Amino acid sequence: MSEPEKAKGPASYFPSIEKKYGQPVSHWLALLKKQKGLQHMELVAWLKNEHGMGHGHANALVAYLRAQQGT
Repeated sequence: MSEPEKAKGPASYFPSIEKKYGQPVSHWLALLKKQKGLQHMELVAWLKNEHGMGHGHANALVAYLRAQQGT
């Protein structure tokens, strides 16, 4: 019997993001999608400043969203 495959890359942060900030990842991704015209690090700064998120968690969410959007 094999172990379940662990999430890799930015998604590996998702369980701790949900636990620490009390919202599902879909909540954070929806908020990020509303921030139009911001660059990667501007989005990271927005999450940190507006929602008190740590840099690693904020960067993981932005990186995941950008990868999904192909940008």
